[in-house]
Amino acid sequence: MPNPLTVLDTLGRPMRDLRVSVTDRCNFRCVYCMPKEVFGRDHAFLPRAEILDFEEIERVVRASVALGVRKVRLTGGEPLVRRNLETLVGMLAQIDAIEDLTLTTNASLLAGHAQTLADAGLHRVTVSLDALDDATFQAMNDVGFPVSRVIDGIAAADAAGLGPIKVNAVIRRGLNEHAIGDLANHFRGTGTTVRFIEYMDVGHSNGWRLDDVVPAAEVVAAIDARWPLEPVGSDYRGEVAQRYRYRDGAGEIGVISSVTQPFCGDCTRARLSADGQLFTCLFATAGHDLRGLVRSGADDADLADVLRAIWTGRDDRYSELRTLETVDLPKVEMSFIGG
Repeated sequence: MPNPLTVLDTLGRPMRDLRVSVTDRCNFRCVYCMPKEVFGRDHAFLPRAEILDFEEIERVVRASVALGVRKVRLTGGEPLVRRNLETLVGMLAQIDAIEDLTLTTNASLLAGHAQTLADAGLHRVTVSLDALDDATFQAMNDVGFPVSRVIDGIAAADAAGLGPIKVNAVIRRGLNEHAIGDLANHFRGTGTTVRFIEYMDVGHSNGWRLDDVVPAAEVVAAIDARWPLEPVGSDYRGEVAQRYRYRDGAGEIGVISSVTQPFCGDCTRARLSADGQLFTCLFATAGHDLRGLVRSGADDADLADVLRAIWTGRDDRYSELRTLETVDLPKVEMSFIGG
């Protein structure tokens, strides 16, 4: 039964999911997200005073939940570089209406945090892993980080009960399309779902070109040729991945096709940046300042009213309208607002 307090945007989409970036920092320099030539040693990250503290994040989350949010995902940057993250997890886990409290991570630090996060109340993790061979993976993370330590993090999360685990792989033509079969094979039968993501024009620094996109249909065809697949229906409105299961019962895969098959019509996601800006689209050029509101002494009702006004005025559908001109807009970087 729908939540009577759920607010709808101008296209009738509810605000169901909130992605919370807890830091703009990351220990990787992935070429599609935080390339070294932009995010080098001299890059100015947010000062600590500009980042929302845990109590401020909790207030925004509670106000969002009052308007219909039921899924909260902690992101970054790399969220596990934020100190004492399990404290925030514990605070959010006390909000009864949250049905799914999750974390997206590169898993570089996950092995040492998985059990603590689970104990604090985290439900699941999604791990970014773009290849299984070190040569390709290290070329993509650009800091020489080995695959084995990501696999260790996944194993630790599984042991801690942070599942079902999802693995996200961004596929970029000429760089890692050979990894599609490797990833599918490695996670078949394990209970972990691999989701293959089309390389997107997020932000303004990753050198995106349409020619670099491996269409989701090509990914599905490649896997289906080796291990026959059949489509699976969505679990809920706004599910970003198209799901396919192996006909032999060895689990499923997903594809996220925001370039070739946009899903704006069912987008239910809002994003809170580490410095308290609310973004209503991954491809946004600007956000709405909630930090100033929270720090000005506004009460919870005021905060909920502002969130309601932002969402009811929302008309974003960037991927459906993408053109050569919009690709070149100075969009906010994915590392700032989370993927």
